[in-house]
Amino acid sequence: MTDQQRRPSGTFKVGTVAGSDVLVSSSWFLVAGLIAVLLAPLVERTAPGLGPGKYVAGFAFAVVLYLSVLLHEASHAVVAQRMGFPVTSITLHFLGGMTAIEGEARTPRQEFWIAVVGPLTSLAVGAAALGAVLLTSPTGLIGLGLEGLAAANLLVGVLNLVPGLPLDGGRVLKAAVWGISGDVHRGTLVAGWGGRLTAAAALAWPLAQEPLTGIEPDLVDHVIAVVIALFLWTGSSAAMRSARVRRRLPHLVARDLARRTLAVPPELPLAEAVRRAQDAEAGGIVTVTSGGEPVGLVNEAALLATPEERRPWVPVSSVSRTLDPGLRLPVDITGEDLVMAINQHPSAEYLLVDADGAVYGVLATADVDRAFRGLPH
Repeated sequence: MTDQQRRPSGTFKVGTVAGSDVLVSSSWFLVAGLIAVLLAPLVERTAPGLGPGKYVAGFAFAVVLYLSVLLHEASHAVVAQRMGFPVTSITLHFLGGMTAIEGEARTPRQEFWIAVVGPLTSLAVGAAALGAVLLTSPTGLIGLGLEGLAAANLLVGVLNLVPGLPLDGGRVLKAAVWGISGDVHRGTLVAGWGGRLTAAAALAWPLAQEPLTGIEPDLVDHVIAVVIALFLWTGSSAAMRSARVRRRLPHLVARDLARRTLAVPPELPLAEAVRRAQDAEAGGIVTVTSGGEPVGLVNEAALLATPEERRPWVPVSSVSRTLDPGLRLPVDITGEDLVMAINQHPSAEYLLVDADGAVYGVLATADVDRAFRGLPH
C-alpha cells in the first residue's frame, strides 16, 4: 500500500516530525484564509499602507500559529513513542490538530502524560512569546505577531485542559477517574459527559458574550460556537459509545464459542465430509495432512453454495481456505484481543488451538457477532 493510499482523503503530506508524517487537511486553508481576513484590519492599523500585503501578513500569522499547534501535537507523539506506542501521523485541520496514536494507554499514568504534555507545550510556547514581548517591547508587525502568538497559545493551553473529551483535559480527567476507580471505561464515560457539558457551554457562549464582555456577538461568533459544540459533542459521544462497547468485550471468550471440529483429508469428497460432520455433530471441518497437521479450514458459505448433486464429485479442499497464520488463534483469546485479531485478519472462520498447538475447535465470526449482540448492556 502506498503512502497516498494510506493517507486520509483531503490531506497532503508536508514533512515528518518525530518519525511521523505531518499531514495538512484542505480545511486548513479555509481557516488560514479566515484568519488572514479577520486580521487584515488590525494589520492595517499596525502597519498602514501595506495594501493587499495585509492579507499576506495575516496568512503568515496563520502559518506561525499552526506551527505552534504542530509543536503541541508533536509533544503528544514524542511521549507516546517513548511509552511504546507507534504514531502514524500528525494532521493539521480546521480546528487545530490530531495525533494518530496506535493502541490504547495501558495505565492511568500513560494516559495522563500523553494527554497533558500537549497543553503544557502550548502554555510554554505562549509564555515564551509573552516573555519576548515583555523583555523586548517589539513594535510593528513583529510585536503584533508575538502578542497574537502568546494570546493564542495561552488560550489553547487553558482550553485544552477543560475536563471533557475529546479535549486533552478530558483525557486527564479520564486518567484521574481510572486511577481512582480502577475502571478505564468509567473514566471514559465521566470524561465523555464532561465533553458534552463543555459542548453545551460552547453553544451557549454567544448568549453570554455580551453580558460578560460587553461585545455583541456577530454571525461569525455564532457559527464558530456551533462548529466547536458539534465537534465536542460528536467526539465525546463517540468516546462514550466506544467505552460501552469495550466494557462488554471481556465477556467474549473464544473457548466458549468454539464449534466441535472434524478433521478430514483434503481429497475427501465433500459429501462424505458433510456426512461425517453431521454424524459427529461437528460445526466445523478442518483439512489435515496424513500426519495430522491442519492445512485448511472449510468455509461454511462456500460449502452451502455448492449444490448437493456436485458434492460427491468435489474434494473438501475446493471449499477450504488455506490456514494462514492469522487464521490460527489461541483458544484462550478473549475480549479486545479477540476483536483485534478478527479485524486484522478478516475471515468467516478461525482455527482455535491449544498452547501445544493441538486443534481445539473452529470459531465462526457469525457466532462472535451473535454473542456480542446478546451481551448485557
